[in-house]
Amino acid sequence: MNTPPSPSGAEPTDGSPVRLGALVPLTRPGWAEAGRHLLAGLDLAVREVNDAGGIGGRPLELVVRDTAADPGRAAAAVDELAGLGVAAVVGEYHSVVARAAAARADALGVPFLCSSAVLDALTEAPTKWVARLAPAQSHGWRIYADFLLGAGRRRIAVAAQPSVYWASGTRILRDHLTPRGGTVVELDTNALTPEALCDALVDHGATALLLLVGHPEPAVPIVRAVRGDRRLAEILIGAPAGQPEFAEWAAELGEDGAGIPFLRYLPERLGPLGERVGKELRERLGEAPSFVAFEGWDTVAVLAEALRSHGTDRAAIVDAWPRVAIEGTRGPIRFCRTPGISVWQWAWTPVQVVDRDPAEPDRFRTLHTG
Repeated sequence: MNTPPSPSGAEPTDGSPVRLGALVPLTRPGWAEAGRHLLAGLDLAVREVNDAGGIGGRPLELVVRDTAADPGRAAAAVDELAGLGVAAVVGEYHSVVARAAAARADALGVPFLCSSAVLDALTEAPTKWVARLAPAQSHGWRIYADFLLGAGRRRIAVAAQPSVYWASGTRILRDHLTPRGGTVVELDTNALTPEALCDALVDHGATALLLLVGHPEPAVPIVRAVRGDRRLAEILIGAPAGQPEFAEWAAELGEDGAGIPFLRYLPERLGPLGERVGKELRERLGEAPSFVAFEGWDTVAVLAEALRSHGTDRAAIVDAWPRVAIEGTRGPIRFCRTPGISVWQWAWTPVQVVDRDPAEPDRFRTLHTG
């Protein structure tokens, strides 16, 4: 007979599983490949925790919900998971979706450890209920802007879609580049065909085009159009949000998808833990793990430590945020209050600007570190 879950997340004593709700984009229009990598990392870490005896002898159990990049669906999932008595909610890749989940978790008093979303304003006001592993967008995208300046690219065009996330990224780039002699012009991909966008790049004399758009549409047709336009042979195409990280990008674009710098949250060299976890993830995924897979593993490792040291009551987990200190796959993880960030934040994961090597598109080159 199954014991009903505790709605408050209070700690039972019958050896029942410690449940974690997992928010993951697994279907379109969500970035399903990112979701698959995130879930692989979460699941691997749960299995390793259970192989080591679980949480005080109780197994960890993931209760997975597909967000499909839908903020409303994510908020409803947090409601459902809270009712199921999960100790905490983890995951999510899309920033706008994670923001909706964070707001609901804050309202309900459910701990939410966000794995991969970077939007600075994850919650409208400071909250004790939410913590985050991924770096804030303002941190990573300033590093990307410094890379552009170092590469001599000062006339920047952004091909953007309407979104809080893309608008935030454009603002960060403009605020950082303008005082340093750069310019940023916005091109609306909803109003311009890829061919018209190429004409606009020529008219503006842009030296770099940043793809602040969804994948595969309209990112893939834009890249193909720019690569095929002889007038734009010298322009740098960039994708700070990380679209080229995944194998799907290389499969769709081939050589055209190489040489497009993006942000990646990995150290230049993984330590022994990262190497071991990376090998396990590669076997599970059947391909090289992205940084998102490592974010998933680190998420569960952090929560497992919080659960072991502070118990499975939701309030106790929240009390653990500033006290947890573990070795993650990408370095030591601790949370703190960071100016301008409303949640408990790991400040910071390693940040790289990398691209796919044009001579060997399956190999990544590190171009800049922050």
